[in-house]
Amino acid sequence: MPRLFAGLELPEDVRDELAALEMPLPGVSWVDIDNLHLTLRFFGDVSDAQARDVMDLLETAQADAFNLTIAGLGTFGAEPHTLFASVEPCAGLEALARACDRAARGAGLGPSKRPFRPHVTLARLQHADEVKLARFLSVNATIKFEPIFMHRFALFSSRPRTGGGPYVTEELYALRGGLGAGEDEDGNPW
Repeated sequence: MPRLFAGLELPEDVRDELAALEMPLPGVSWVDIDNLHLTLRFFGDVSDAQARDVMDLLETAQADAFNLTIAGLGTFGAEPHTLFASVEPCAGLEALARACDRAARGAGLGPSKRPFRPHVTLARLQHADEVKLARFLSVNATIKFEPIFMHRFALFSSRPRTGGGPYVTEELYALRGGLGAGEDEDGNPW
């Protein structure tokens, strides 16, 4: 039974810049650079038949290519449990997330348990030093990346392991008005 989710891969240079934020902080477990992504819709543990349905429905998902901007950092939880890079609101991203949700429902999966809050998880927190974490957030409060042209999205699988990952790209799907699913602006594999 695979554990699946739809998401956006980040280009290597963006992952490198995000990974460069990593520093020793008590109680902070950083996400491996190869696993940095933006989740569009978590499908969970699904049967093989549901996995095939999800793949087929994502193939027909209609969404346009768009520019994605990562700006700022934040945490989730009253006692913070996740450190993330924020994503600026974007109609194209919202439309793609809705298309992925429709695919989930079409495959017989229930509604998402959480509202869509686009972000890139950078680290998991467990009893992190609040003062040092606040200082880190303050120093990096104005971080902002150049817009990233998102021309495709992916279906990922994950293997059970603490903190998620490693993630495997199962399938790539091209967005309308973008490039091929497997290439960058220069036609090179991405």
